[in-house]
Amino acid sequence: MKKVCIIGASGKLGQYMVQHCLDRGYEVVGVCREQSVPKLARFEGRIKVVPGATNDPAVIEKAVDACDGVLVVLVPWGVQQYSSGTASAVLEHARPDARLVFSCGWHITRDGKDKYSWSFNAYLKFVTWFARLFRVAQIDDQVEACRRIFASDARWTVVRGSGLEEGESQGLPVWSRHVADHILASDLTRRVDFALFMVEALTDDTLIHEAPAIVGCQSPSVLAHAAEREPTAQT
Repeated sequence: MKKVCIIGASGKLGQYMVQHCLDRGYEVVGVCREQSVPKLARFEGRIKVVPGATNDPAVIEKAVDACDGVLVVLVPWGVQQYSSGTASAVLEHARPDARLVFSCGWHITRDGKDKYSWSFNAYLKFVTWFARLFRVAQIDDQVEACRRIFASDARWTVVRGSGLEEGESQGLPVWSRHVADHILASDLTRRVDFALFMVEALTDDTLIHEAPAIVGCQSPSVLAHAAEREPTAQT
């Protein structure tokens, strides 16, 4: 991995990914809306920035040129098919052998085997209704974006994140194929570690065509699971 494009680089998650990539010596190209470019000022001279809408095919085509990997923050903002447009542009213009790693929330399901609590489903329905009513976001469009990714033959991974918090890194998150797994019960990950998982996925071929649902490696559910697996001491 030599050159990586980060789409949505100006956001909190994106900036963490930029730093992780630079720490690994990657050449970085960042994409963000023109008004958000100042947020990347601390990386000036260390990365190339391509300003523009991430669902603009011309912007994406320019940004992903010659990139070995593409990290994509799928955001559902606005009512202009922002997520699905971004995903389609990346799938169309990235190199055929490039590693593509997308981020989204737990509400995305690949095979329908994820199981959600009634409170989660109620919250998702409310947010979807509210966002549609005030035309601020299209949650369903993120679902459509992932549907297009799942149908692609590209070397993709879709990382499904739990609730996020700020804080020092705790290490690489733990993942499962389905949200129903009790190891994910804590539903909390440090944002810096979400970014770490995204960047590590670029070079982890076992994650190709996987949609890992992640949780912080020091979260209570993970620690409890580890304790359960420890062998009983012999007397």
